[in-house]
Amino acid sequence: MKILHFSDSHAGAPAEEWSAYLDKRWVGIFNYWFRRRFQHNQKVLSKAVSIMLESGADLFVCSGDITSTGQPSEFRIALDILRPLAETRKLLYIPGNHDFYVFDAKCNAAMRDAFAELNGGRFSISDLPVRIPFPECDIIAVNESWPGNLISSCGYLMKRDSDTIARMIKTKTRPVILAGHYPLIEEKPIMRIRHRLWGQEKLLDMLRSGAIDISLCGHVHKPYSIGTGEGGRGEYCAGSVTKMAVLSEFTYDPAKDVFAHRTIKFGGSV
Repeated sequence: MKILHFSDSHAGAPAEEWSAYLDKRWVGIFNYWFRRRFQHNQKVLSKAVSIMLESGADLFVCSGDITSTGQPSEFRIALDILRPLAETRKLLYIPGNHDFYVFDAKCNAAMRDAFAELNGGRFSISDLPVRIPFPECDIIAVNESWPGNLISSCGYLMKRDSDTIARMIKTKTRPVILAGHYPLIEEKPIMRIRHRLWGQEKLLDMLRSGAIDISLCGHVHKPYSIGTGEGGRGEYCAGSVTKMAVLSEFTYDPAKDVFAHRTIKFGGSV
């Protein structure tokens, strides 16, 4: 089985309405105009999509943050690029904190519509966590992103969701891959106090014990792996596909029970 994993493409756009300046969107819009638009080139995402379509992969996993402030116009930009992947019905998309950014009804409707289209209508965001069986392993998709306060980029894992995942894998018979937005293993907890995943303890225990074989995440824009041990188990962060021009590739060999990983770098002219 081959999986290609990407994250944090961060399409951006100007404020769509005056109410954007009355909630957290103004922070994201300011960030976009003065930083993100120089870092996240959507042409790089288009190139990544072309590479993925030609890869012969069995599954494409997007760990979220396809937008900068969760505005409908940003979702339209992302969807126009990602639609060919969605049409393969091999794409799994989990929202990031920038996709579920504010409580605004139009923004939330755009996120839910994008979630449905990118996941081929197989389930809605309210269905998460869901277990998706494949011949050689199972994928569990979990939502950890919710609108937060003005300065927080933290995620929140509901207890009911971690309990559901524990029940899903209680009698597992093959490897389990968890797909979410936030890292479970934090290398620098003090430095990233604004960016942590609250409520992660139970999932982290499952990852460390081997009940969860691999954790796929985004949120951090530089790709890395941590805690990877025997058979390639551990946590892998895809990094930002548009900022770093990278994809993360996994192959699983059931005969050897081994996951092999490599980072595909495709920087250069776009």
